[in-house]
Amino acid sequence: MKRSLAIISLVLFGISVIFLIVWTLSESAFAGMSTAAERIITVALFVLPAGIGAVMGVMSLMYREGKTALAITGIVLNTLFALFHLMIVLFAG
Repeated sequence: MKRSLAIISLVLFGISVIFLIVWTLSESAFAGMSTAAERIITVALFVLPAGIGAVMGVMSLMYREGKTALAITGIVLNTLFALFHLMIVLFAG
């Protein structure tokens, strides 16, 4: 069975959300971490998978896989998630 890029896009969004939940629940364990390390982890765990998921959604539309609604949903969710966390990294003190 061939995997759809739209479904992979939504899976990457789900992975980003799971990373966010794990990070939030274990935040007290990382209390002494430097700001630079937190920013690197945020980009690696939240922005990167969501950005790749958005690209996968666009590729799904370009290849006309037939799952247009899933592709658009993946693009919107991943883009909003990545932009939100990118703004946190760029503008947080």
